This record gives sequence, structure tokens and C-alpha cells, in this order.
Amino acid sequence: MRLPSALDRRSLLRAGSLVLLLGAQQIARGAQVLAVRLWPANDYTRVTVESDGALKARHFMISDPPRLVVDVEGIDLLPSLRELVGKLSPDDPNIAGIRAAQNTPSVVRLVIDLKQPIAPQVFHLDPVAAYRYRLVMDLYPTHPPDPLEQLIAQRLRELDAASERAAALMGMETERASAAGPVPADDDPLGALIAEREKGRSDATTPPVDTGKAIAGRDAPPRIASGSKRAVAAPRQTDRLIIVALDAGHGGEDPGAVGPGGTYEKDVVLAIARRLRDRINATKVNGHALRAFMTRDGDYFVPLKVRVDKAQRVQADLFVSIHADAFYTPRPQGASVYALSTRGATSAAAQWMANKENKSDLVGGLNVRARDATVQRALLDMSTTAQIKDSLQFGNALLGEVGRVGRLHKPRVEQANFAVLRAPDIPSVLVETAFISNPDEEKRLRNPEYQAELADALLRGIVRYFSQNPPLARSRQV
Repeated sequence: MRLPSALDRRSLLRAGSLVLLLGAQQIARGAQVLAVRLWPANDYTRVTVESDGALKARHFMISDPPRLVVDVEGIDLLPSLRELVGKLSPDDPNIAGIRAAQNTPSVVRLVIDLKQPIAPQVFHLDPVAAYRYRLVMDLYPTHPPDPLEQLIAQRLRELDAASERAAALMGMETERASAAGPVPADDDPLGALIAEREKGRSDATTPPVDTGKAIAGRDAPPRIASGSKRAVAAPRQTDRLIIVALDAGHGGEDPGAVGPGGTYEKDVVLAIARRLRDRINATKVNGHALRAFMTRDGDYFVPLKVRVDKAQRVQADLFVSIHADAFYTPRPQGASVYALSTRGATSAAAQWMANKENKSDLVGGLNVRARDATVQRALLDMSTTAQIKDSLQFGNALLGEVGRVGRLHKPRVEQANFAVLRAPDIPSVLVETAFISNPDEEKRLRNPEYQAELADALLRGIVRYFSQNPPLARSRQV
């Protein structure tokens, strides 16, 4: 092989100097698009363009019809960019269409047609984990869905389904079955909220319901007349709905751990959470109905603080974050349960786990400029000590039940400063269901029967905890 001559070396030095003089903008001209991704959800829709070099972009909104225009500098209209059009789902709640065109020789223009008014966030993310540079477009509805309203809507859908089933069994029309009589209070702990909203449709003068009191069964509005579309009885003074917030870890841009067989943590924990939700919604404890609320019910990224905020918004009685553990080697196995600690971790392994899970925002892609300044500090007050005590008790109830369906990695509840467990007024635990990095446990996590066994075990732990710790009357206001 010929060694470079002195002339060759001088040529290389001149070329290197020229690259430095061109600057970062010209270097970006050669950036290659590695992937384009769409993550639709009711909360927001995310559009991601990943490249091997940093991209410069500017954006502006057009109101009539509503659309977002994003000009991306330094790339050509490559086939990978055109793939965005094919990735759009017709049922995306926020995007109606996407167009891409070469606006100028050095600028590609993306036009995103919107289904509703949007407050966009367009930002860049530096390389992290398996990702290179990312240009992110988060499309937030200007009127975002309210978690409590979502919980009510879920109950309304269940009532409609029950009415339809009753009509089919009795050979009657659905309308007649709905008007046949009120739902018993014991079977409808959300009745006050539902009745108020249905009454408000026909009586615009009805004052807004105090959702904090209505959930507790106080200040219940009167019953709806039996001739209305859906007659619902207001709950009695003693009705008390127990709300369990289920947090399926990771999601969207953040896949979580990946098993040796290619299984994504975000997928298996969502499947387990959905199974647990269905079981919770069909369960009562000492006459109190249980109701599950999902912090995410699809494949999209939810920041850690937003998960906590959602649980607080619905006044959850418990918070369960579901994950699948991973390690550098395939040997570790077994389930673990973690609670919050404000005084350091109970073990090096617990600290390592907390550090790994707390990086979810970095991998998922949080807009640093837009996020709440308090996201990095624990939400601590005088109630935190009581929350940790209750969390440990709840964690022990879960650990005992999970240990009946599989091996335990740790025989006790571990503690560390997990960001997702920082709600000072809600007993909160993080459950690592198994080691997805272990080939045998990865197979079990993919198995629907094992997912069902895990959901059953978690439900038994929840019921066991509330059997020993009856819920108190709600004093918090929404």
C-alpha cells in the first residue's frame, strides 16, 4: 500500500481547514435521514426525524385551515422522508395529512395538516442510547384531554355496553332498556359525575359539579328523569370509588429494555397493565368498587412527571408502575418491588435501577425548554413520610403475591429515589415483573398465560392491601 506523500498530507490539511471554515450549517447539508417515526395518541402526537447529523429547523402555524409548516435545512427530499406520509394512520386524533416537498435546493418543507387547534413544540435532541440526532415535533391539542373526564367517559362506555347487553338478552330496544330504571348506587360509584354531565346537556344552567366531592359520594346531584337517554342513580353518602393508577413503563420513543429475542419492555408491560385494568374494573373490596386509570394506554412517550400528575389529577388511591427488569448479563432473574426513598437507596442495585429508570425522559425525548422547572426535584412535603410507610406496606402485599407465580429477585421491598414514585399523597410502587434480559423470563413475559398470572397476582396484592387498609374519605379537591 502506498504511503501518503508530503503533497497528499498538505492536501488533507487544506481539506480539513475548508471543512472548519464551512461551519456546522454546511456540514449538516450532508446529513442523512436514518428514520422517521409517528406516535399518535389522544394526549399528543409526536413526529420524529432521526439523522446522523444535527438538523436545523424553523416552524410556523397557519390557522385556516390549521396546519404546521416545518422547514428543515441541510437535507434533501429523500425517500425516507416521504415515508412519513405512509406512516400516518387515519385514526390519528391530531394529524389529518402530511406533505413533504423540496422547498429550496437546501430546505425540505414538511406541511402537517391538523384535525384540531394545536400548540406545537419543535425541538432537537442530542444522541442518547441507541438514537442519533432527533428533530422532534410534538403536537399538543390546545384543549388537552382531562384524565378525570377520561375516567368518566370510560364508565359511560361501560354503561352503554351493559345496556346493550341487557337489551339483547331481554329482546328489547337499547333505548327502552336504558330508560327502564336507574342503575343501583352500589354498582355505579361514578354516578354523581355521570348524572351531572348528562343533566348539563339538557340544562345549561346547572352549576358545574365539584368532582372531588362527587367521587367521594358527597353533594350528589338528583337523579335524572327515567325518560332520559341514560338514567343513573346518584350514589349514596357511603359510596367510595377506589382508583388505582396503572403506569405502563416507557413507551413511544423510549422502548425500555430489549430482550435477547427482540422483545420490547414497553410492549409487554402495557399488555400486563391492560390485563390488570380489566381485572380491577371487575372487582370490589369491602363493598367499594375498584376503578383503574392508565397513565398511558397506547405506544407513546409520557414524561415521568406527567405520569405522576395524571395520578394526582384523578385522585388515585394507589400508583403501580409496571416494568420488566434488565441487566448486562442474562443470568439475573426474578421479580422485584420498589418504593420511594429520600435518604439514599437501600442497596447499590436499587440505586442502579432508579438511575436507569429516571433516564426514561432522556431516551423518550423531553423538551428541556418547555418542561416544568420542578421536574428534577422531588415533590416532598410533610406527607412524604406517611406515603413511604404506606408504599412499603403496599409493596409487601404485592411482593407476597407475585412471589407465588414466579421467582423473586429480592425478598423485600427495595427503596431508591425513583422520579415516577414522587407523589407525596399517593402510596406508590414500581414493580419489575421479571428480567426481560433473561431468555427464559423473556419467553414467559411474552406468554399471555403468564401475563394473566402476573395480573392476577397484582390484583390479589391490591385487594389484600385495601382489605387491611380501608380507603379514607377524600379530602383533596380536583
